[in-house]
Amino acid sequence: MSFPHPPDRPGQAPCVGSPFRKNDSGQAGMTSNNHIPMRNLRNRVGKLLAFFVFYALCSMLLALTPAFAKVYIDITSPGLSRLPVAVQSFTGNKDISDIVKDDLTFTGLFSCIDEAAHIEKADQPFNPVNWRGIGAELVVKGRVSLVSPRKVSVVVAAYDVAAGGQVLNKEYSAAPDLLRPLAHSIANDLYTLITGQQGVFRTRIAFVGEKGGKRELYVMDWDGHRAHGLGITGGILLGPRWSPDGAKLLYSAERHRQWGIFLLDMSSMKERGIALPKSLAMAGNFFPNSRDFVYTSSKDGNPDIYVADSSTGGERKIISSPWIDVSPSVSGDGRSIAFVSNRAGNPHIYVADQDGYGVRRVSFEGTYNTSPVWSPKGDRIAFVGRAGGRNHIFIVKPDGSGLQQLTHEGNNEDPSFSPDGRYLAFMSDRDGSKGVYLMRANGEGAVRVTPRGLRATSPGWAPL
Repeated sequence: MSFPHPPDRPGQAPCVGSPFRKNDSGQAGMTSNNHIPMRNLRNRVGKLLAFFVFYALCSMLLALTPAFAKVYIDITSPGLSRLPVAVQSFTGNKDISDIVKDDLTFTGLFSCIDEAAHIEKADQPFNPVNWRGIGAELVVKGRVSLVSPRKVSVVVAAYDVAAGGQVLNKEYSAAPDLLRPLAHSIANDLYTLITGQQGVFRTRIAFVGEKGGKRELYVMDWDGHRAHGLGITGGILLGPRWSPDGAKLLYSAERHRQWGIFLLDMSSMKERGIALPKSLAMAGNFFPNSRDFVYTSSKDGNPDIYVADSSTGGERKIISSPWIDVSPSVSGDGRSIAFVSNRAGNPHIYVADQDGYGVRRVSFEGTYNTSPVWSPKGDRIAFVGRAGGRNHIFIVKPDGSGLQQLTHEGNNEDPSFSPDGRYLAFMSDRDGSKGVYLMRANGEGAVRVTPRGLRATSPGWAPL
């Protein structure tokens, strides 16, 4: 792995060259001329000073450029091989480095070299010679210390083996009970160091958990740890979806034999009903403004699709037909809506413009397709389809091309994209009980992240 110098900034000349000329003797110096007018001399002095100021500014800008800006691998290129990384056990707390390794390994972009192959000890100075023989391209070292009963400090350094130099040196601190989020922050910085993009390791996932017959909204870290109930319950709870600003959760609930759509403010933890029709009402997701949202209601007979304002309660119907139209999902840019309709005889995935016009069919295989969700970039739609008598997660492009089946075991439902679009959370019963799983968006690396003692469904991945 190489670390090129930053390119010259657009519109600026590189900081090279010299304001000096050679004199008659061939040595560098100001040109000798006793007959230069004073005005010309002042002009030359002014230009000389301007050059030095410009040179100093260039040097400052280059010095302030973070080390990780020099590192980049194209994670979108096909056939990308895993980058060999050596994360050594952090002195003082091995658990933190283990979390970092787990985060990086899950992405499928990194291969963490087994510690048994390390020649250099964790507390020894970095020497690139010790790492080239085992194929490591990046080495990570860490030192953990207890600053006070309420503060833990972690100093992390990363080294490029090929260049033989340090590319990251950063100190992190947190309370002793927040070491997992701290470890995720370290993993995020390493991910950015390598890819130039933000990681998802500090994100959260909301879901519906059921224990002892009680259904409740839960929130957990992206990897399933630190799960806790929010105190929001209901006879039935469906589809918690985050607002794009991460401040609110939108969900459907059945209470006292009546359906409603509710909004939970995540800062105050106050809930309010925003759509309480005396009919079936099921929430979709938010538009980019974090205020408007889509939902389905059957208050006029057939289930139709509406847009509502969560602040004022104002609403308008955008998709209405003699058929059943349900499960709306707004694209990340707010310009398109995916939904399910039986207008072709069986439930299939359709896409319409944001105003409900321009309806076109997306899914053409199978007899039962439902629960569409958009990738953040809007280039793919994940949905649930029947195959071999079971429910599975599929992915397709918005024009109906590129259909892929991602799951093959058990029943799988409720897909939700990570905010970078590289991963999917979903519900599966493949091991005998319903739980939330994560997998890469190509179907690889599926792993259960909720405990088996908790029946978990309807995951919703929070924004970055």
